Formats: sequence, C-alpha cells, structure tokens
Amino acid sequence: MPEAALKASPAGAVAPLLAIRDLQGWYGESHVLHGITLDIRPGEVVTLLGRNGAGKTTTLRAIIGILGRRTGSITYEGIETIGMASRKIAKLGLGYVPEERGIFSSLSVQENLMLPPRVKPGGMTVAEIHTLFPNLKERAGSQGTKLSGGEQQMLAIGRILRTGAKTILLDEPTEGLAPVIVQQIGRTVQKLKAQGYTIVLVEQNFRFAQTLADRHYVIEQGRVVDQILNAELDANLDKLHTYLGV
Repeated sequence: MPEAALKASPAGAVAPLLAIRDLQGWYGESHVLHGITLDIRPGEVVTLLGRNGAGKTTTLRAIIGILGRRTGSITYEGIETIGMASRKIAKLGLGYVPEERGIFSSLSVQENLMLPPRVKPGGMTVAEIHTLFPNLKERAGSQGTKLSGGEQQMLAIGRILRTGAKTILLDEPTEGLAPVIVQQIGRTVQKLKAQGYTIVLVEQNFRFAQTLADRHYVIEQGRVVDQILNAELDANLDKLHTYLGV
C-alpha cells in the first residue's frame, strides 16, 4: 500500500479516534509486527483481514497493551498509550474480546457477566445486555462449561459492554459458530454501530465482514499492505482472494 495512503486520514475526514503509526511488536525475541499504520474513526466498524499468522490478533493485543514488547505510536482520543499498562488503556474506554473468549467455567453466566469492573460511566445494564442477548437471561444460573460456543461469545461480548467501553476489539467472533449464531452476532455488531460504538474486527470470513464494515485493512507478515473501502470490496475480490489465499 502506498505510504501516503497510510500517513493520515483524508483531508476533511473526521479525525481518528484510534491512530496507529509504525507499530512494531514482539513475542519474546520474535519480531511479528513490522510497522503497522492505520486509523480508526469514531463510530466505524473496521476489519483486519489476512491469512493465519499475518499479525491481526497481535495488532489487537498491542492496542490493548497485552503484547510483551511494542514500539511506535498508538493514540486513543489523542492520548499516547504505547507505554501504558493494559488496565490503564482499558480505563480509556477500550474493550477486548479475545478469540478464546475467556469464560470462567466454574462461574455462572451472571457471575461471569458481573466479573469485569466498570471502566467508564455509560456501560450497558444487565437488562440491556439481556435484551441484546436473550439467551444470557435464560442461562443466567448456568455454569460457563454448559454454554454453547455461541452463548460463550454472547457472554464475552456482553461482559465488555457492561464495563462502559465504547471501542470494542473483537477477535474472530464467528469462529466455529453455526450460521444462525453468526447472523445474530452480525445483527449485534450492527446494533452497536447504530448506538455509536466503534469496533475493530478481526475476521477470516470476509463475506461476513462485508455485511458490517466500513473499511478493511489487509495485513501480511505484520504489515498493512492494502486498505479497501467496503463499497469497493466486490470490485477487488480477485486481489483479496490473492491476499487471503482463498
């Protein structure tokens, strides 16, 4: 991708809520991010696309501050976070839903839901989360081990929404889920967008991403190699198939 296209938002565009510049990241001695640069504007749904191992999840982990070593710049609402602890980053209003979901099997659905502390005012009430995910109300007393994969994903998302986070990092939310649950997750993301949430979505299923996203960044070997507007995705399918190996 041309360097100029990555430096800043286009003239006249809304200033980025989340701005990443020359992000380098390491797992131990392994250098895995090689200069990630991207912008996320308020209220957008933006996907990170790429093959397995491209650096998508690592980028989310770097944003939320749980990557062992990172350099470069990550600003959120103009605040530099590259040197912050993850708990302080969360208090700015960023929430992370990992691919593994992180449900505590020995706790009930209600206990899991109430576990994370509120980081900012304005989080959803339990009643609002139950409206969004009726299954969680029905299963409130069930242990985490008894939930389906789809119910675990609903719980993982609902738990973050209660904290007051307004920017949500979602890592592979549809992985391994039945098509009917994928559709429900998609409707949820659309509702959150309509309510003003900003969402960064790592997703292998670009057809699912196409129903939700404003823009797509393509990541290869720890670098952003392209940016595709959602309206232009169909016109770029051949190129995208090459990127993704599908």
